[in-house]
Amino acid sequence: MFIARVAVGSEVVFAAVDGVDDRDSDLPVDARLRVIDVHPFGDITFTGREVTGGQARLLAPVLPSKVIAVGRNYAAHAAEMGNDVPAEPMIFLKPNTSVIGPGAEIRLPAMSQQVEHEAELAIVIGRLCREVPEDRVAEVILGYTCANDVTARDLQKADGQWGRAKGFDTFCPLGPWIATEMDVSDLAITCHVEDDERQSSRTSLLVHSVPKLVSWISQVMTLLPGDVILTGTPAGVGPLRDGDDVEVTIEGIGILANTVAG
Repeated sequence: MFIARVAVGSEVVFAAVDGVDDRDSDLPVDARLRVIDVHPFGDITFTGREVTGGQARLLAPVLPSKVIAVGRNYAAHAAEMGNDVPAEPMIFLKPNTSVIGPGAEIRLPAMSQQVEHEAELAIVIGRLCREVPEDRVAEVILGYTCANDVTARDLQKADGQWGRAKGFDTFCPLGPWIATEMDVSDLAITCHVEDDERQSSRTSLLVHSVPKLVSWISQVMTLLPGDVILTGTPAGVGPLRDGDDVEVTIEGIGILANTVAG
């Protein structure tokens, strides 16, 4: 199932979407959206109301209480940055004010001269949980979406920590929707800027797997419904410039497309 968060006129709703696949970055006008009652966390029920893609506008698929990101979780990316692979997950937080949806603008901050893309698989938590055993992680995941962990690389190097470099408004695009009940152990993940393929890898190359990440992070902090975990980026990160179109594509999920504005 694909679950989207959409605006229908002045109303914001969650809906199950029929008529889309992983080649889509937006809702086809004839897509069928079945409106979910209240939210998709827990047992999903439907209101019985339906709208079409032409009546709806995609938003970020969730508004998380927190975004937990994982650094250096692909060995090739750690190497390109001159770093070793950590023995345990290296985590940091992005503020929820950094989240934007499909089609929204990534805004280049005046503080930075080196903003870069980072294509990532994102996990969406489906229920409140803590200290989850690895063999029960599937029970607490609602689904998966595409993410772009936008980073001011010069500030990351200058500060020696990542709060400012990763935390600007618009620096966490998510979307286009949440794919549920997926096996994400070996999916293709790519990033294109304009017509240039910058990143191309597979989730099978994650150093720490999805079950390991969720279980490990849940030993550190309580996870709430809608929280997002960014699983790390492959090699090939590169600059974003004013006017660029950037796309993160993940097999089985879809295409997260955003524009860059100076």
